Amino acid sequence: MKLHISHKTDYAYSAPVGYALQKVRLRPLSNPQQTVLDWTNTVTGGKIETGYLDHYGNHVDLCSIDSGGQSLTIFASGTVETMPSNGVLGMVFGRAPLWHFLQPTDKTMAGDGVKALAKLIDQDGSVLDGLHAMSAAVLSAAPYTIGATDAQTSAEDALRIGAGVCQDHAQIFISAARVAGIPARYVSGYLMMNETVDQDASHAWAEAHIDGLGWVGFDVSNGYSPDERYVRIATGRDASDASPIKGLRMGNADESLIVSLQVQQ
Repeated sequence: MKLHISHKTDYAYSAPVGYALQKVRLRPLSNPQQTVLDWTNTVTGGKIETGYLDHYGNHVDLCSIDSGGQSLTIFASGTVETMPSNGVLGMVFGRAPLWHFLQPTDKTMAGDGVKALAKLIDQDGSVLDGLHAMSAAVLSAAPYTIGATDAQTSAEDALRIGAGVCQDHAQIFISAARVAGIPARYVSGYLMMNETVDQDASHAWAEAHIDGLGWVGFDVSNGYSPDERYVRIATGRDASDASPIKGLRMGNADESLIVSLQVQQ
């Protein structure tokens, strides 16, 4: 399946900004599930200072704003051909060893709620079956709800709130899998939705490393494993590691943000 993606992020500031730098992970790479046919990242109101592969193998562009500017637009677009895989990326290893994905982070530190979910993995036959059962339990414990959590919400906090979005679902799953001794990581990317082309944000899901299969994806929010409608961009131990855009700025200007995203065949 060939997917065409157009992702525009507009930043506006209430006063001139002397310095701002955005770490941009919006450049997909080819892997066993996808082939990048063409891709372009462009910046208006600033420039791409440099690009590199981080310690997870994600492509990162560092984008700066023009000194004294009050707006910055980052536009990513291209075509990616995806292949059906039943969510199995396979025995693909990057720069980070498997034990690294067993380590908790601030956002994936397990509490009583996560530990209770982790017990489900050993109750349903194979590890794969147990992970699917646990994935369903995560969604039941924290139904998809916009606005109940934010970018700083941890996995355990989302469970206490009893609601979340794809970021929260992925981080709860990851945290529980690690408690059960299964390496797990966060994946950011795109999902072509059947009912709409225009979207408000990119998507996120989790991957667990299963002996004999390798990395297997779980989209907790939608209740199935990623298929050919998905394009992966970045991975990491949690949402912060794989955030599409994260940055800093100097000064007291207020920032507003508008995202427009289209994913279609």
